[in-house]
Amino acid sequence: MLDRTIQPPFRIPDRLDIPTAQTVTLSNGIRLWTIHAGTQPLIRLSLVFRAGTRYQSTAFTASAALNLMSEGTARYTAAQIAELFDFYGIYYDTSIDRDYAVVTVSCLSRFLPKTLEILGEILFEPQFPPRELEIYASKRKQQLLIEREKPSYQARELFSQGLFGADHPYGRSSAAAEYDALTTDLLRNFYETYYTGGNLFAVVSGDLPTAHVETIRAFLDRFTATVPPADPGVPPTHSTPLLREKRDGALQSSIRIGKVLFPKGHPDFNGMQVAATILGGYFGSRLVKNLREEKGYTYGIYSAMLNMQHTGYFAVASDVTASATDDAVAEILREVERLRTEPVPAAELEMVRNIIIGEMMRILDGPFGIADVTIENVQCGATNEAVSAFFDEVRSITPERIRSLAEQWLDPATFTTVIVGA
Repeated sequence: MLDRTIQPPFRIPDRLDIPTAQTVTLSNGIRLWTIHAGTQPLIRLSLVFRAGTRYQSTAFTASAALNLMSEGTARYTAAQIAELFDFYGIYYDTSIDRDYAVVTVSCLSRFLPKTLEILGEILFEPQFPPRELEIYASKRKQQLLIEREKPSYQARELFSQGLFGADHPYGRSSAAAEYDALTTDLLRNFYETYYTGGNLFAVVSGDLPTAHVETIRAFLDRFTATVPPADPGVPPTHSTPLLREKRDGALQSSIRIGKVLFPKGHPDFNGMQVAATILGGYFGSRLVKNLREEKGYTYGIYSAMLNMQHTGYFAVASDVTASATDDAVAEILREVERLRTEPVPAAELEMVRNIIIGEMMRILDGPFGIADVTIENVQCGATNEAVSAFFDEVRSITPERIRSLAEQWLDPATFTTVIVGA
C-alpha cells in the first residue's frame, strides 16, 4: 500500500522523452506532421495557414475571413453548424496573429469522418453571408471601442507601434470605424488567395491508427496544389524610445518596456528565455519580489521573450498604481541593470532551472501539448530538435553566460517604454 506520509523522490530528468512528430509531404505540397501519443480515443487536427493580419490590404479582413468561414456554407447555416458541433461533441477553434491563421478541430476518434465532413464544408464551401458579416462587424466594432478604453489594451497597441513603427505590419493598428469597409467580396478574395493547399501545413495528434491517418490524408488531398502567395516580408523596424498617454483621474498605469531582438532560431534566443524567466517569468521572480512583495506597486508583473515569424522581442509588462508609475519604471530598469552586471546566484539559477523544466514537462504532457509546440516550431522554421536544444540550454547555462547575454541585449538605452495612465 502506498505510504502517503513519505514524499516521492524528486529529480530533474537528464533528457526529455517525448514522441517525435513524423512528417510527410503530400502530393499537393501540404506538409503533415503526425504525433502518435495519448491513451484516450481523441484526435486533434490543426490547419495552419499563412494568412495572418500582415497579409491583408484592408483592416480586419484576415480575422473576419477566418471567423466567418463557419458562419454559413453551401449546405449549412451558422446555426446548423453549431448544432452539428454540439451533437458530435466537436470542439472547433480558430486563432490568428500577425503571421498565421489556425483552424483546429478536436473530436472523439469514432467521429473523425463526420468531423472532417463538417470541416470540409467550412474550408471548401464558405459563403460569407452578408447578414452574418453585418452582425460580426457590428459586434467586433463595439468590442474594440470598449477595449480601447482600457489602459492595458492601449498600452499593448502603443507598445507594438513603439517597437516596430506605426506603419509596420507588426506595429500597425486599425480604427474601429474600419470595420464598416468590410464586404463579402473582400473576404472571399482573401479566402481564395490564402486558404489554399500551397499555403498551409497540418498537425494531427492523438489516437492515430493507420486508418485514421489515411482518412486525414484523404481529406487534405482535397486541397488543390497551388503556388503559395508571395510573402511580402517585413520592412526594417523604427522604434520609439518613449510613448506616454496621460489619462485624467487614472488609478493605474499600464507599463510596457522592451525591445526588438531576434526570432526563435537565433543562437541566443534560448539563453535569453532563461534570462527573461529570472527577471520576471515566474511568481517569485526578481520583478515580482521587488515591485509586488517589497514595494506594493502592482499585483503582477512579468517579462518574456516573444517570438514571431520574422523576428522576436523582449518585453516587461505590468499595471501599477498610478502614484508609483515613475518609481515602478525605475525599479524595472534597476532589476535589468542588476541582471546585466551581477552573476545570478547558483541557488537562484537552480530554482529557475527546475521551474522551466517543470513547465516544459507540464506543457509536453499529452499529445495536444506536443502538437502546440510542434506548430510553434514549424511556424518559426525550427526543427524537431528545438525542444531538446532548449532543454539542454536550460540545464547547462551558466551565471556568466546569463549576465553576458543580458549585458549584450538588454541595454536600457535601447528600450522602448510605453506608459498609459498617470
